[in-house]
Amino acid sequence: MKFKQSSVLPGFNLSLGYSVLYLSLIVLLPLTALFTKTMGLDWATFWSIVTEPRVMASYRVTFGASLIAATINLFVGLLIAWVLVRYRFPGKRFIDALVDLPFALPTAVAGIALATLYAPNGVLGEPLERIGIKVAFTPLGIVLALTFITLPFVVRTVQPVLEDLEKELEEAASSLGATRWQVFTKVIFPTIFPALLTGFTLAFARAIGEFGSVIFIAGNMPFKSEITPLMIISKLEQYDYMGATAIAVVMLVVSFGLLLLINGLQWWMAKRLGRTK
Repeated sequence: MKFKQSSVLPGFNLSLGYSVLYLSLIVLLPLTALFTKTMGLDWATFWSIVTEPRVMASYRVTFGASLIAATINLFVGLLIAWVLVRYRFPGKRFIDALVDLPFALPTAVAGIALATLYAPNGVLGEPLERIGIKVAFTPLGIVLALTFITLPFVVRTVQPVLEDLEKELEEAASSLGATRWQVFTKVIFPTIFPALLTGFTLAFARAIGEFGSVIFIAGNMPFKSEITPLMIISKLEQYDYMGATAIAVVMLVVSFGLLLLINGLQWWMAKRLGRTK
């Protein structure tokens, strides 16, 4: 007689049911409602809304600034994670805690603080403007705000991978005559590359939807420094719910497509390194 093998952890079916129900209510149901609302528009109307010149300009500002900010944090976040993991120095715990400040700080407060610092009469904005660099109320200010907000995503994604990295592999490579650069490119980087991609994706996705910290420093000038989330809010204030929904669907589809692309790259990298089961 064969007995059904029970799960190591009891209550799997109940836990799975609650998990699916929770995700359905919190994630799937709102997304389904968003797409259902958009179906009330015919294709010609939908296309005319999402391709208006002002909306297209907001796409360029939003996605361009988000890409630049995520790319900056890809390198800076890796550097900070490396320093926090590999070195001991006074104030290390303080700096480690400081990385999470954008998580705890309300985004509106961050936007007001950055706008105050980098305004033409601000502590940092005034000397920068003297040399011809204007930060506040320009696309550069948007990049600055998004870089501040998204930095923890890269650091906190890469840091655990660096901590779990086996130093014996580095020592073995060094004993075989590999230089420090070769150890990094051949041993360390392939291991942390999937985590870097994940951190980059999280930072990019977070930047696309950022609103609070950007509106105070962007200037919100149409065709110059107006972001797409602000366009959605503007249409909602004008009771143009169909227009706001159409633009939101475009943002959602692009973000979801990017996530799928990055997950595919991660799977390919893991397969190439022989880590898939």
